[in-house]
Order: sequence, then C-alpha cells, then structure tokens
Amino acid sequence: MIKYFCLLLLILCSCNNKPKESDTIHVSVLRGPSVIAFAKIIEDSPKIEGRRLSVDIVDSPEQMQALLIKGEAEIAALPMINAANLYNKGLKYSLLGCPVWGNLYIVGKKGDHAQTSETKTLHIFGAGTTPDILTRYYLKQKGLSCSLNYSFTTPLEITQGLLSNQIRRAVLAEPFLSIALKKDSTIYIESNLNNPDSTSPGFAQTAIVYAPSLSDKRTVLDSLLNKSCRFAIYQPEEAIRILESRKIFTPGALTPESIERCRIKYLSIGEAKESILDFLRLIKEYEPKAIGGKLPDDAFLSGKQ
Repeated sequence: MIKYFCLLLLILCSCNNKPKESDTIHVSVLRGPSVIAFAKIIEDSPKIEGRRLSVDIVDSPEQMQALLIKGEAEIAALPMINAANLYNKGLKYSLLGCPVWGNLYIVGKKGDHAQTSETKTLHIFGAGTTPDILTRYYLKQKGLSCSLNYSFTTPLEITQGLLSNQIRRAVLAEPFLSIALKKDSTIYIESNLNNPDSTSPGFAQTAIVYAPSLSDKRTVLDSLLNKSCRFAIYQPEEAIRILESRKIFTPGALTPESIERCRIKYLSIGEAKESILDFLRLIKEYEPKAIGGKLPDDAFLSGKQ
C-alpha cells in the first residue's frame, strides 16, 4: 500500500512541476532579403531577460510552415501572404511588424527595341504568390498588356534563363537581381514594382510573427529589429561581411546597392497597420486563396489572442 501511495505522490509531484523555460528564443528567417534585416541580431545574439535570440535560416516556405506548426520557432520572418494564410488556417501567431518593403523589379536586355514593352513576353516566377500578384497589379495600373510566362518557376531559373539568353525580359528579386546585373552588362532594370504611391514605404511583403508566449516582449523586440534594420541600411558593407562570413550568402551576391533595392525599414505593427491591410486587401483582390480566402482578424494585427 505504501509503495502505491509513493508512486501516486511521485506522479502528482511531476504533474505540478512546470517545464523549465528554455534559455534560447528560436528565430527562423526565410533565406533572402529578410536575412539582411537580421544581420546585426545574428552577429550580436542579444538576450531578452536572459534568453538569447538564436537565428536559424530556412530555405523554403514549406520548411518554415513545418517549424511554425510544430511550435519550434517563437519568432519567424516570412512572406506576409504566407503569414496571413497560416493564421487563417488556425496557426495563432501574431504580427510584430514588417522589415522589407519590396525587392521586385522588371528587367530587360539592351538591344530589345524591336518590340514595345506592351507586346514583349514577361517571365515571372511564383504563380499566385507576391511576385506574380504585384506584377499583374503593376501592369494593370500602367495599362500594359504583356504576355506572362510562368515556365521558369524560381528566381534562380529566371536568372539562369537571362544569362543564357533564353529570357529577354523578366521579374527578378534580390539578391538574384544583383547577381544578374553583375554577370551580364546587357541586363538593366526597366521598372520598379515596389511603389504603390509616393507616400508609402512600399508594399509590406515581409512579416515578422511571434508566438503568444512573447506577447509581453513586443517593445524590446521592436527595438532590436529597428536597430538591426538601421544597421543594414547605414552599414551595408558590415552587414554583408557578417552574412558572408556565416556562409548565408556567397561572396559577391550582395552589394550595398542590392541592400538599398531591398527597401529595408522596420516598422512595427502600430506604425504599419494600414499599409499592411492595404497590401493584404490587394492580395485578396487578385489571389484570395493566397491568404486563406479572407483578411486575418484583428488578433493577428493587435497581438491580442
């Protein structure tokens, strides 16, 4: 009897023990311009109330989705449309802010003057995603009617197509744009897809989301992200050094000009709410399924789960 009583007591005690909080805050960042915004945080590994921010680089939206579903990332940087889509599907992360406001450009090759821009084929990667939607929006706003080609499905394929002369006109994003410009002097930037109007910082393409457990840390997180983004803007060579030394980007892939073209500027949700809503409304108009068929509710934008 005593034996069973002791066993029961052990079980009850173990149930009442709260798991020890990890000394690490796991941050997942999708490889691309978002990583540039985190260069200073990657270098410094700052701590919040004794917990160190550890940044892991993720290579695909699918990998990011898996990490978020499993709860293995407490903070994540990913495309805004993916963040809204996952939230609408029940993944209750809240939006902290936006660090990247546009890195999409239409490029052409010099000497292609036989056709007008209205009749040239335009190659786009990511059908139904941000590059595709913003390209269609831009063409509509400018009254252009291009033939859109989606046969090259990634920015790397687009870049290779341009360099091999299989493609003459395309939409490209950084850092692939800089790589193409560096390797082929006949490639030039034709149009900027990142200016909805003269008063906007750009399109809120990137989201930083956080788990409910960090809701009381929003102010300090905003401050860290603002400093890290300013570091990338005002010390681009140092940001490049950090990212290259950790083999996040290959040497030469980034330049100060490419960082400038990424339109990095951290705005918290309080500062950027209307711009984010405008962007999500635009996505809903062109491709509603990309964000789960509806705008996310106010909890996504306010952090009040």
